[in-house]
Amino acid sequence: MKKAEATRLDILRKAFELIYVKGYQNTSIDDILARTQVTKGAFYYHFKNKDEMGIAIINELLKPSLANAFIEPFREAQDPVEAIYRMMHHLLMENAFMKVEHGCPASNLTQEMAPWHAGFSEVLGELTGQWEKVMIKCIEQGKKAGHIRAGVNARQVTLFVMSGYWGIRNFGKLENSKSVYRTYLKELRAYLLSLR
Repeated sequence: MKKAEATRLDILRKAFELIYVKGYQNTSIDDILARTQVTKGAFYYHFKNKDEMGIAIINELLKPSLANAFIEPFREAQDPVEAIYRMMHHLLMENAFMKVEHGCPASNLTQEMAPWHAGFSEVLGELTGQWEKVMIKCIEQGKKAGHIRAGVNARQVTLFVMSGYWGIRNFGKLENSKSVYRTYLKELRAYLLSLR
């Protein structure tokens, strides 16, 4: 990796760390410069402005990281009930990337930036849309294989599961504890089993 590429990646990673903890709007370019120890000129060599950097964080850091956690569990899944539950358990209880006290970075950015910035809304919508699409497909395949009742609406289930995930992440932040995750997972398991 060339020095310029390494510097750009370092800016993205360290800026993400700040944004994940403080929020996007509460993180200034000066905060990022202090963390990365690059000059203002170096920052603006790589990014026109903070928003361009923020969108690059989503596209280059979050999408690949979250694709492994949100998308890959469905690629080879046979039973959607088990796949959805295992994915949620992993996201909430085992995933080292996402901290309980800071929530889900994609959810945080969606709440903070999507209403105000079309660029953020677009790239975050792509990530959410990809998650929605792969989960719907898995549920539809599960219906064909007899793992889920034929009359189940795959999109409704998917939106319910996704909204539950984002909601419980917020409760986790409020309580700074995974104990609320355990309650959610127990009810999620019961709900998913009711789809059989």
